[in-house]
Amino acid sequence: MTFEINEPMVLGTLVFETLGAPEREREFKIKSLKKWGFDLVSGIHNGKTIYATRPEGAAEGESFEYEGSDVSITEVLKEYPKNAKAYARIEMEEGTAHLVLDLEAEESQEILRVPAGEILLAFLKKHRLPHVANALRTLGSAAELVRHDGESGKPMSFAELPPVPRRFLREAKKIEKDMGFGRIALAWFGENKEGKPRYRMSWMVPTIALFDEHIAERIDKALAELK
Repeated sequence: MTFEINEPMVLGTLVFETLGAPEREREFKIKSLKKWGFDLVSGIHNGKTIYATRPEGAAEGESFEYEGSDVSITEVLKEYPKNAKAYARIEMEEGTAHLVLDLEAEESQEILRVPAGEILLAFLKKHRLPHVANALRTLGSAAELVRHDGESGKPMSFAELPPVPRRFLREAKKIEKDMGFGRIALAWFGENKEGKPRYRMSWMVPTIALFDEHIAERIDKALAELK
């Protein structure tokens, strides 16, 4: 077997890490469910009030399935039940990331389990976050964001970086500090004859954080620096 080593990339790619395990669980307010495209509803099952999520636009009197039974919606909630909180996490099932949401009240109840990618892409499109959506490549407990432009070459050292990648790195580090995790691999090759930047960039961030609109907006803005 022959070696086909891309030595300049191996030796010259800059890597910046905020070490730690990717965040797997995060608290979300009920307005986040709306932004993901869901309503929180309640119904009566075996004499007990239960909660579930339905596609946005649910109405009282409609039915949904719960543990093999049809349950009629008694209320479309605008707030969580008293003293209740909701926590979302990412679970992997046969190589696919799923978004799981638990409602923590008097008892804990799972109210949502859906493929994370489908909901995340719809969420990013709905809220006009194209830079994140276009950069998204893979989803696990961490999401991989990739941007690249132009032909590769010899990567610049950190000292040689122009203002654009420096601004991106500065903002990305602030975001990673708030998320508690992140990893950026950046190879900046300079500009082509037309003055356009040439680069390769990969950014790992916690998948669950992308469901937080505030963080997703900050990441989108940071990625926009990389024209």
